[in-house]
Amino acid sequence: MIYQSLKMALKAITGNKMRSFLTILGVVIGVVAIVVLVSIGQGTNQSVVSSIEGMGTNLINVSIRARRTNPISLEGLLVLSDNEYIEHVAPIASVSGTVKAGVTTYSDGTIQGTTPGYDVIRDWTVEKGRFLQQPDIDNRSFVAIIGSEAATEMYGTTNVVGETFSINGYTMTVVGVLAENGTSASGSNDNQILIPFTLAERIFSQRGISTFYVSATSSDTVTQAQTAVESYLDKAFASLGTSTASTQYSVYNQTEMLSTLSDTTSTLTLMLGGIAGISLLVGGIGIMNIMLVSVSERTREIGIRKAIGAARSNILMQFMIESLVVSLMGGLLGLLISLGMVNVLGPVLGMTLAIPTDVAWLAIGFSVFIGVVFGMYPANKASKLRPIEALHYEG
Repeated sequence: MIYQSLKMALKAITGNKMRSFLTILGVVIGVVAIVVLVSIGQGTNQSVVSSIEGMGTNLINVSIRARRTNPISLEGLLVLSDNEYIEHVAPIASVSGTVKAGVTTYSDGTIQGTTPGYDVIRDWTVEKGRFLQQPDIDNRSFVAIIGSEAATEMYGTTNVVGETFSINGYTMTVVGVLAENGTSASGSNDNQILIPFTLAERIFSQRGISTFYVSATSSDTVTQAQTAVESYLDKAFASLGTSTASTQYSVYNQTEMLSTLSDTTSTLTLMLGGIAGISLLVGGIGIMNIMLVSVSERTREIGIRKAIGAARSNILMQFMIESLVVSLMGGLLGLLISLGMVNVLGPVLGMTLAIPTDVAWLAIGFSVFIGVVFGMYPANKASKLRPIEALHYEG
């Protein structure tokens, strides 16, 4: 009986191809919207997570809000680095200046003053030469470590150890070149120009440490390391008589940041899926509309079938199957189109996109659910038609 109802449903669908196509198209658009938008949302989430994880899950960032009374010093950070849960501590002084290598002016570089250990904290590798050393900090040496992009832009090659360039008229000697690191949540890692922190303070007239990074000994000791950092900061500000030390600084770790951003992108993905689901509901309304028209057009057919013995359940099943076939065809076709769109959009958006299995099943299940819900009323209406009235219907 189901097989016969299925044959009749397919015959009714193919009997009016354009109307059936437009009905299926509504479901297709809804499924494509859900699958593609959710895939983009999850792809964005994965991209953000990978970018943050690339900076290290054991990384702690400290920002000092106080300016006039800032007790944080290099000596204090050296003491902090002796904590059993802390591996490295490095301050950062972000500055801006004119970089010139011969006649070449490099304006895309990120100039930062820092100390030894910053390369380990950021998981950077020195490909050629060396990184900053303690004598460079003590002597305010005019040396620099540059990224691979900066080396190529300034000299046309990465074999530049021993070459010189100038920052605001001060001549710097390249003592190291970083291996290519790509980008992270904080931007490009290959345009770095790193100089001794004490030298940056001197030539850029900056005093005090406003930002420093801390790396825990492992991802399991991040909480203990953060507690040690906060304890150090509280004592440092308390020595100045500051009663509200916690308001003078902010401390956050990458794990917290990763969790927050993941929650945010997941919420946005859910919102996008919900918005896209509205278009599938509109497609369901289209199915109901067409099925009502179909019931009206086939009233005499229904009357004849009932007159020769068809039960109400037979009529109900026929129209329910017809509605389900339309919605299922739309769901499957929409999934195939979504697969093609994801493969095209991935390279265009510069991220890895894939259709999650659960999302694919959800889209198909939702389209079938729409077919059942919006096909129920027309099918029920058709099954309740009285044979005598149906046979006299002139339509």
